[in-house]
Amino acid sequence: MVVERVLVAETVDIAEEYYLSVLLDRDAQKHVVMLSAKGGMDIEEVAATDPDAIARAHIDPAWGIWDYQLRALVASANIPVPARRGVAQLIRTVVKAYHESDAEMIEINPVALTADGKVVAADAKVSIEDNALYRHPEYLSTADDSAEDPIEAEAARRGIAYVRLGGNIGIIGNGAGLVMCSMDEVKAAGGNPANFLDVGGGAQAERVASCVELVLTDPNVEGLFINIFGGITRCDQVAMGILSAFESLSVDLPVVARIEGTAAEEGIRILQGSSIVPAETMQEAASKIVSLVASK
Repeated sequence: MVVERVLVAETVDIAEEYYLSVLLDRDAQKHVVMLSAKGGMDIEEVAATDPDAIARAHIDPAWGIWDYQLRALVASANIPVPARRGVAQLIRTVVKAYHESDAEMIEINPVALTADGKVVAADAKVSIEDNALYRHPEYLSTADDSAEDPIEAEAARRGIAYVRLGGNIGIIGNGAGLVMCSMDEVKAAGGNPANFLDVGGGAQAERVASCVELVLTDPNVEGLFINIFGGITRCDQVAMGILSAFESLSVDLPVVARIEGTAAEEGIRILQGSSIVPAETMQEAASKIVSLVASK
């Protein structure tokens, strides 16, 4: 493994450790601030063994956090009086950052009270809502994908829902449910799915071609199963995208396609004469691709 960068951090002389987080309370459908004087450890353990040690306050994204909520939080969490002003200021800063960055969660653990009485965010974890990244190009420009799977990173850049699974049969479908069912059928037929890939609704030929190209960049892929049920996705567009990718990539591996729905007859006609093996049902298609790969 190659070390690509080194993090240098200032040494902090910690006297006490607290816990602070801002996140979405899905049960209450509100944003919540959580504060505890028991920091530096797993907050789930604290919640299970001493739930009263965690103070909570729901906040309105339109207004942020009010002064009375800050006072109640630091008091309820039993933050020592000398540290309360500094902790309250940190909470206000974190809440502001949480809303402005479209974060799903910001966790400061520990919030450190130093030996000289300063309140410091000694560590932080920040999770940004993926669907809001278009509002924050500055995050994308600094993103470090060196630890990510390179194919998954490329899929993210293309806006394709893709997960690499490590098997040898590539799978492409439209709709997450259909793709997962396709994976199950391949597994039931004795094969191993190489990936999850959802082309999305209404995919045009160019996007389908991009998806095929992406799946085939995995060197472990020995066969491809394409399962399309056309609704807003037109099967003729899918077929044209498949052929376009095959022509540019010179594909030399077995491919089975099951195409039904909108413009399915035209899609099947477009694929006629190619090396793609047709199938009428998902089960038939899964069985065929597993057999073809096994017989290579």
